[in-house]
Amino acid sequence: MATEWVCVQRQQDECRRYLDQFKVLDHPLKQSTITVLESRGTRGKVSTTANGVSLSSNNSAAMSAAALSLDPLTIAFDGSDPLSQFAKQQSTSLGKDPLSRMAAEMESSVSVPLSPLGSRNSLGKGKEPTNLLELDLIEPWAARRGAILNKYTTSEKLSIVTSFLTGGETIKPQTTMSEKVKYRLEQLDDFDDGSVRQMLDLSQQEYVVKIEQLNHELVQAWNQDQRVKALKIAIQCSKLLSDTSVIQFYPSKFVLITDILDIFGRLVYDRLRTKADYIHPGTREVTSLPESFTPDMVPESAKETCQNWFYKIASIRELLPRLYVEIAILRCYSFLAQDEFGLALRRLTKMIRGIGDPLVAIHARCYLCRVGMSLTLDRTYIGENLDDILAVYHTIFNGGIRSEIARHRITLNGYLSLYLPALDWILQGVAILTTDNQLDDILQRCKEKKNPALLLQSMMQSFRSDFIASRATHFVQILSSISVEGLSRGQLFRLLGSILSHTPPPTEQRTVVLASAMKTISSLGNVEEFMQCAEMWAQYTSQHFGLKEIDTFLGQVLQQMTPNRLYEQHYHELQVIVDKIVSNAQDVHGVLALDNFLPLLELFQKETMKLEVCKNVLTSYRNATAGDNALINDPIVTNALMYISRVLNDSVNALTGEDERRQISGLVCHFIRKVDFGRDFEQQLAFYVEARSVLSNLDSALSTLIHSVNRLATSTRRIVKGQHTQKTAAFVKACAAYCFITIPSIIDVRTRMELYLQSGQVALLNSCLQHADSCFEAALNLIPEMPRMVETDGKMQSTEGFIKTFVVNFLSTLVIVPDNPTQGVLYLLRLLLEVVPKYPFESTSSMLSGIYLHVLDFLSVAAQEVYPYHIVNVISNDELYGSDPKFIAEVNELCCTVCDKLLQHLKALLESNALRAQSQLALDLFLKIITGADLSVDKMFTLTVNLWNLAVKNRSAIDPKQLQTVVMYTEHLAHITQVESQRQCLWLLLDKMKSRM
Repeated sequence: MATEWVCVQRQQDECRRYLDQFKVLDHPLKQSTITVLESRGTRGKVSTTANGVSLSSNNSAAMSAAALSLDPLTIAFDGSDPLSQFAKQQSTSLGKDPLSRMAAEMESSVSVPLSPLGSRNSLGKGKEPTNLLELDLIEPWAARRGAILNKYTTSEKLSIVTSFLTGGETIKPQTTMSEKVKYRLEQLDDFDDGSVRQMLDLSQQEYVVKIEQLNHELVQAWNQDQRVKALKIAIQCSKLLSDTSVIQFYPSKFVLITDILDIFGRLVYDRLRTKADYIHPGTREVTSLPESFTPDMVPESAKETCQNWFYKIASIRELLPRLYVEIAILRCYSFLAQDEFGLALRRLTKMIRGIGDPLVAIHARCYLCRVGMSLTLDRTYIGENLDDILAVYHTIFNGGIRSEIARHRITLNGYLSLYLPALDWILQGVAILTTDNQLDDILQRCKEKKNPALLLQSMMQSFRSDFIASRATHFVQILSSISVEGLSRGQLFRLLGSILSHTPPPTEQRTVVLASAMKTISSLGNVEEFMQCAEMWAQYTSQHFGLKEIDTFLGQVLQQMTPNRLYEQHYHELQVIVDKIVSNAQDVHGVLALDNFLPLLELFQKETMKLEVCKNVLTSYRNATAGDNALINDPIVTNALMYISRVLNDSVNALTGEDERRQISGLVCHFIRKVDFGRDFEQQLAFYVEARSVLSNLDSALSTLIHSVNRLATSTRRIVKGQHTQKTAAFVKACAAYCFITIPSIIDVRTRMELYLQSGQVALLNSCLQHADSCFEAALNLIPEMPRMVETDGKMQSTEGFIKTFVVNFLSTLVIVPDNPTQGVLYLLRLLLEVVPKYPFESTSSMLSGIYLHVLDFLSVAAQEVYPYHIVNVISNDELYGSDPKFIAEVNELCCTVCDKLLQHLKALLESNALRAQSQLALDLFLKIITGADLSVDKMFTLTVNLWNLAVKNRSAIDPKQLQTVVMYTEHLAHITQVESQRQCLWLLLDKMKSRM
């Protein structure tokens, strides 16, 4: 050996380090934040905060640029985060549907901003509402139109009649006003010329594109002062609403056409307003009309122009376009008279009676009510429209309509659904500011009609939910007894269940409502309808009833699903029922213990569905119990969750994605941590044994089980206060054996090493020395198996840092581990020195030398008479050997061996010209020697001097402050060392060190 290391006895405070110390003003892990008070491009003061230190500058542009450069996303999105930017984009024309985008383009081309009809106007403080929509009591039309367009689609071919999709038309020049008026009146009826074309065989998408083109043509004609052309486009669009050849597409067509009419109406209104110059009383100042103007403020010229528009529209020959176009510009009556809206709305209501097709008529009434609600607070015309609908309601079911339905090859149910958007809107308007007594009258009138199911469905969708809930018993009775031709009774009960799930009925009615409803639902005779209803009533049942009612409900579902394996056709509905029951129940543990819950889960024979359901159940259980301290000790609940966990575990295989595996493991681990049998530790261990046999495919679950068993052993020791009885000693040994047997089942080598070390520490804490030795030995033998690179979060990372951290932790534990008499002195350390070099360290890495330096620290402590820490009832090597000379000789021999390895590494660094690494290693070894070795030995003193010379030889590679700190530390050791020979050597060494500084 090149060295002759002899460990020296020293005080514990000699181990204190005085190296690399510096004063910090704040916690180094505190996250730095920078707050920009002004966005880019603005002038102003910018304040930044970094670790609590406030900075300010007048140069705002420079500061903003510096701050924003820290975040690339901030630069890309001009100071706002991406989601906010996208949300902002949705409010612009880029995020709208094509018609709305065209409307936005049109709005940008006119001088006065347009406010869409049917939208909720923002009211200033103290401003009285002027129409029903401003009351915010009704869902805006804009929120409904998207759902209508998505629901009412068709694959049939469509047609369109127009003369404005082949380009502009030639406008005949007029010289006098009379010629101009005559020409425009002639144009209104000029639809029979050769320019009118009928486009056939259009798909739905092509039809929508043509409608968008008409919308664009209308706006373009208006901007080019071709008012008559714009009016003709509006008329032709209105005429399209009389076509019901593709009847199932009619509600969507209604939405598209009325969008164009809304734009036309806004154009006319804003044009009249810009022409109406207003002179303030007592002044000569001419301004535009204010927002809330009155007819007496409108000049006669503007009123005359307004009347001309209504005259033009009145001259339209066909009823339907005349109605729609007048409704579109109905707002223009505000230029003529104060109370004209009410009269016009009632007049138009009566005119709609002339439309023979009930579907066309109800949509015309819908448009009238929609426009009227945005103009006035008067609701009289809405009631009249409802009266007219009820008066002709029976015609929907007459022979002519049934023949039309048969011709279109749709069912009566499908035909009646076409009425719902319009009927819902009208009934919603009727319900505004209406008393419960008035709504009761409407309900009475509707249920007296023949086949009132359509009316009742629309009523439940449109009336206030509290009105429906307070009369839940009455509604159940009505829905159970009425004729439901064209609709299904199950559809009505499904809707009622949806309402009651969100707005429960009075407490005294809830039981009666559930019993009566389920009685009717169970007797429907159609399993599909039953499941659709049960899917909705499951939430109501789980929210407002106890476990007994929930179990009864599940029993009814089982009764319907079991015969003839019907459950195979209703997996989706069953899944929804299970999810709602588990997620909404007040006592999730009680639900899991119900007699009918597990049998319901057994119905899912399809593996993918069963996996999804079990995952959802465990997710709901985790969400319900995450925030409380409720633990599981009921064997029935435990078995139910164990069954679900088994299903999830069995679904994991080699093809399972990492995210899926992580999600399943998280759910199962939450369940494991929730099981607690209190002081019955044997039953707790029995549960962990069963879980191990069930969860063999989930490494995270096995790891959680091992941690739980170690915690169980630690709790046992705490209860007996470290003094084990024969029974408790046997129990903790069983826990140690459980961990030692379970750890090899885990695939990840790092996890196994950590668990072996932890389990060995727990076994040592409980005086299970043989089990501790086995765990430590197994952990060390895994070091050669550790791959040099592993994938973490999609990135390849080196495991060298983990190996070093693990060894340091292991050495700190090894200080108090007594030697096994059959294995020899420091057997585990010798094994460590044997296996560590087998790990594939990088050739330029300093990790191996760093580990050897820590081994020297351990050996220095092992040679002391008294170790710095102990475990109760565990005799460490200081007591076991009592500083026996043979033991100290073994320690010194190991120190020499490790020191020689470090010197070899120093030589290798010199050969590779790694001067900086060589100087640093020489300095580190120098510190270990002066701390733990006897410098009175000539070889060690000489080695120490040579190491210092080697370190300062390349002083440019080392921080001068570090060298100065080492000198101060050496001087500190010289002052506190009690061994005279060691002190003299340190002072002599100190002189040599200072001479080379």
